[in-house]
Amino acid sequence: MPRRRTTSSSSSTASSAPSAPRNRTPQPVRVRRRSFGDFVKAFLAFVVLAGLVVGVPFALAVTAGWPFPGGAPSLDWLQREITVSTFLHILTVIVWLAWAQFTACVLVEVKAALSGVGVPGRVPGSGPSQLLARQLVAALLLVGATAASLTPGLSQLGQSLEGNQKPSVAAAQQTPGIFAQQQEQAAATAGALAEQAGQAGQDAARADGGSSAAHGDTKYYRIQPPEGRHHDSLWEVAERHLGDGRRYKEIFELNKDRVQPDGSRLSEASLIRPGWIMEMPGDARGGELVEMPDEAPNVSEQVQQQISDYAKSGDHAQGSGGGDAQVSLPEQRPAPTPANPANPVTPATPVPGTGQEHATPAAGQAGDSFGLPEALLAAPLLAAGLLGALGRRRRQAMWQSALGAVGGRRGMEPPTPTGDAQDVQDALLVGADPEGVRLLDRSLRGLAASLTAESRPLPVVYAAWMSGNGDLHLQLAQPAGKPPAPWQQGQDQTFWMLARTDAEGYEEAETAAPYPGLVSLGTMDDSRLLLNLEAVPGIVSLGGTEADRAAVFASVAAELATNGWSDRMTITLVGFGDDLTPLAPNRIRHLDGFEDLFETMSAETRQRRGALGAAGHDSVLTGRTGPAQHTRWAPHLVLLAAQPSDDDALRLAELAADAGRLGIGYLVGTEGTDLPGAAWEMEITAAGRLLAPLLGLELDAQMLPAAQRRAVVELFTDADPGSGPGSDPEGGPGRPANAPPFLVDISEQGRPAVYARLVGSYEIIGLDTPDGERSALLHEALALLLLHREGVHPRVLSSALWPRGVTADVRDALLERLRAWLGSDPDGTPRLGTDATGRLTLAKSVVSDLDVLRSLYYEATQGRGVGSRQVRGRLLTDALVLVRGPLLADRPEGRYRWLTHEIVDAQLPLLVADTGLALSEFHLEKDRAEKAIEALTAALRTAPADERLWHELLRATHTTGDPGRLRALAADLVARSGARGVPPRTEALLDELLPTWREGVSAAG
Repeated sequence: MPRRRTTSSSSSTASSAPSAPRNRTPQPVRVRRRSFGDFVKAFLAFVVLAGLVVGVPFALAVTAGWPFPGGAPSLDWLQREITVSTFLHILTVIVWLAWAQFTACVLVEVKAALSGVGVPGRVPGSGPSQLLARQLVAALLLVGATAASLTPGLSQLGQSLEGNQKPSVAAAQQTPGIFAQQQEQAAATAGALAEQAGQAGQDAARADGGSSAAHGDTKYYRIQPPEGRHHDSLWEVAERHLGDGRRYKEIFELNKDRVQPDGSRLSEASLIRPGWIMEMPGDARGGELVEMPDEAPNVSEQVQQQISDYAKSGDHAQGSGGGDAQVSLPEQRPAPTPANPANPVTPATPVPGTGQEHATPAAGQAGDSFGLPEALLAAPLLAAGLLGALGRRRRQAMWQSALGAVGGRRGMEPPTPTGDAQDVQDALLVGADPEGVRLLDRSLRGLAASLTAESRPLPVVYAAWMSGNGDLHLQLAQPAGKPPAPWQQGQDQTFWMLARTDAEGYEEAETAAPYPGLVSLGTMDDSRLLLNLEAVPGIVSLGGTEADRAAVFASVAAELATNGWSDRMTITLVGFGDDLTPLAPNRIRHLDGFEDLFETMSAETRQRRGALGAAGHDSVLTGRTGPAQHTRWAPHLVLLAAQPSDDDALRLAELAADAGRLGIGYLVGTEGTDLPGAAWEMEITAAGRLLAPLLGLELDAQMLPAAQRRAVVELFTDADPGSGPGSDPEGGPGRPANAPPFLVDISEQGRPAVYARLVGSYEIIGLDTPDGERSALLHEALALLLLHREGVHPRVLSSALWPRGVTADVRDALLERLRAWLGSDPDGTPRLGTDATGRLTLAKSVVSDLDVLRSLYYEATQGRGVGSRQVRGRLLTDALVLVRGPLLADRPEGRYRWLTHEIVDAQLPLLVADTGLALSEFHLEKDRAEKAIEALTAALRTAPADERLWHELLRATHTTGDPGRLRALAADLVARSGARGVPPRTEALLDELLPTWREGVSAAG
């Protein structure tokens, strides 16, 4: 191979002053400029909007009059004859309603367009109207977006007067004026066409191996520092200097494994570092390329020497090995402990697990899943997010039911899932790692808070690794100096590492989530990879069969929609067969096809680019964190499951050229492996392996197959207020809608054999105390079974008792002890049995006070107490006596952690409040105000935050006729409200019952 003559880059003229490198604006693949037709379209949209929103009501008011009657109509109009005038009046009202609906759609679309972030709200029953409004508003914004792009330059004028010119220059370069953009883009397009015209001859020259290259034909390019938050890539280098970004592979092959000036090597094509040197193909063109160092006098001698040394490695001679310890890509799994660059070591084998040891089957338990979906068992962060979101949805349904917002659900019991939905719920309970999610969230927010305190910007993070022992490794896009304590330097300068023990010391930080776009892709060995989709410099493509791609896309969408380390985001799904909106209606939206996507994202890209410049931020990362704390800079992640056409792919690549800086990420499905504009290419195999050869990745992919995807959606749909079996007024066969899942015989003949007190301190009546060493485990297992009368999967039980995993023999031994401890009924039936699905169930002779409380309230309000006032009063009084405190009040530290997944902590206060309200109403019917106050006060001890109890207590106190007592209660209520203030409805009630209550508060203050 001939020796290459070395040259230095003319773009590095400031190498002697590295603090001020020349910034560059990356050229997109294709740029669509505003045409005269766009302005005509915008003008016509304005005329149509003005006519529909203003002209229609004006015409109606003039010709037909105001739609509302002047006074209350009399009943005689029902007997009048129906005439043509009557029909005309009816049609006029319909037109008014249609106008009002369309105007609401316009307002919703305008608000969403001006905010720049978020999903437009859906106006009920107005699909075609809202689509028309969206198209008109988008067309109108064609002119507004163009004008807005001039604003950033104006916002920076005053900064240069104070001598601080660098931010102004950077902002101006990142958001150039309209005409400057057009000139640059036109020049780039012309150059690309000229280069492509002679590409056939150049390919033939390259096929000869370069042996015919003339003296000085070898060219070099030096990677420049990032512009703002945008980092160079081989795709963009090839696009600028070779005319086609897809030729990046040629640059990669010329420079693969060659030692760079910093001692590292180019081992993958995805990421490159500033200061690296790239040998270019002979047909490379552009002002940033030079051929000989002596022809570049403005380049420092140090840079010239670096290029000369680099050229000597042209034969791919083996380097000194100094770069072997460098890990510059997120695709390489980091060692769990910091590595010494001078003394490379082999990464230690992590502790088995994926950061949540309980989610990984222990020895003897692997493969024994009892039929539960393995995909969710191996996705701890996804399972934790889904489980947390499902719990919040069910609590919301209960609260709405308690306030009377939804009929037929006052039993406050979520519908019991069956079939696949039940298996998926059990898999979520087993696989979830809420502690891992909590530590990840606190670690990232703590890092942001620490850097803000040091007045340092957040580094761009491409990926995060959660090792088996719980350590967190962040893969930076480029070195960012020494990390703040307790973070440590990883095995090289592009890794920051936080040990799990240090992460556990983090407290809640009042800062925005810095990296909400992180999402799990899978595991390599014992480490879990989370890719930061919003920071990828371009498009991420995913190849494979349609079903396999859909499983990966669904997993990514579900985790992004429910994860616990983000504040808010928008997820746009295109080409999805299943509707995932029920998982997070405020985050997820579906679009019909690519044209809708391109129209929506083009508008948002313009808005974000202009808004960033106007706010003075170089990227959404700096706008989201630091002093600004703008949570509106939420990521917008687009998942395009259907493969775009070649033309659509080019348009999408153009749109995504600056996406990383704007906080927009694109994950696109493709049947092949060559998607134009793809920065990172991945492939999912039929065996569930996620491959990215250029990234060095080979993961066990995290997936959500179709059957499990439908079951997850079913869980969320059934949990929605007013939906699912619980909303059926008939309640299903054999049981009213509001009946609890397990009714106790509350007569004397129904005395249970085993009675457990859970409401308050934990006590068991009817069983001997087990051995001291195993007593805690047996008590906890019994409590879990008592709270789930529908049955508990053995895997769920073992996961709850041993969060870090357990062998099958230990689990089975505990179940045998539990059966022996509970014993059998007089007829010989074991009190711990197994149903047809293999789930553990308790006999009816084993009950808890919570079961009795539910049964008493049900009998009083929907059973025998409905027809007998005396029975109702006695049952409600007996129910309230059972309440001795919160659930399992004296549970030992470190146990019963599974209660965080339960909603019983919300069910019990609502049930107690309903009981207290019913008993208060019972006493007030006979004017027994003191008895009513006593019942409400007892209920408030368990449900102190229930506003309904306070309202009834105010009313009951008012009936006593004692103003001083009512004033004291009002003062106590105001004091309890604290800085939040009295709720509006409570404030209105106080104004009605005690108009002078504010004077008493002012005097007390």
